[in-house]
Amino acid sequence: MKFVDEARIEIHSGKGGDGAGARDGERGRGAQCNGKGADDVVLRVPTGTVITNAETGETVADLAEDEQVALLARGGKGGLGNVNFKSSTNRTPRKATPGEPGEHRTLKLELKVLADIGLLGLPNAGKSTFIRAVSAARPKVADYPFTTLHPHLGVVRVGIDRSFVIADIPGLIEGAAEGAGLGHEFLRHLARTRLLLHIVDVAPFDPDADPARDARSVAAELKKFDPALHRKARWLVLNKMDMLPAEERETAAAALVRKLRWRGPSFCISALTGEGCRELSFAVMKFLETGKAA
Repeated sequence: MKFVDEARIEIHSGKGGDGAGARDGERGRGAQCNGKGADDVVLRVPTGTVITNAETGETVADLAEDEQVALLARGGKGGLGNVNFKSSTNRTPRKATPGEPGEHRTLKLELKVLADIGLLGLPNAGKSTFIRAVSAARPKVADYPFTTLHPHLGVVRVGIDRSFVIADIPGLIEGAAEGAGLGHEFLRHLARTRLLLHIVDVAPFDPDADPARDARSVAAELKKFDPALHRKARWLVLNKMDMLPAEERETAAAALVRKLRWRGPSFCISALTGEGCRELSFAVMKFLETGKAA
């Protein structure tokens, strides 16, 4: 099934049109009766949908809460019946006014998934393997770039009534701002997260690859897309430690952290074997509960 996270729609209230339109109300009747109002038309969208005016860019509604309701187009005002024109000199007026047309709007619907944690990194850094290791989510995993083509969500449970939602998005590559790879198409899904885990492959197969350079390029693309997202809390997660000789792992990790001049929390894991994943999950849970790193 195709993943759809963006749509453009036209809506009409009252008279309606080719878009999603409400029916017209009925005419008024005698004995000072009012015409029956038409039923509302309700469009159901996923929680996390942001609705903007396609012509002005103005945000119409941000449906971040379950069962949240927003009025998108108001029906036309009803016309006046003849009783409104009754006077002492005209006891039986035959005048009436027609109802006003309803609103017509062109709207853009954009989904921003609701997740506590977002995964960030190059293609094949091991993001999908990590989310498989810590949750029941089963994104496709393969040894070629861009295996992940749309966001995946997983629930990570660390105890009774203690869990968080993690989002895996397609990997970023240098030049994403100019449309390289999958571009910035899915970065907006990280906007609602509270913490980003930057997954870095410490043992890439490409002999010309440089983990520090690659990590910097991902951070640079993030900043180009949205400086606010770049300022969001971010942890460094050094993945594929199992690919390094045991006696070299600690030294290699420390050298990479120094090369990046990284001063935030950092973790060493192997998403494939599960090494370090449990400890990282508990640290994330503590951060979400207290706002502090473990």
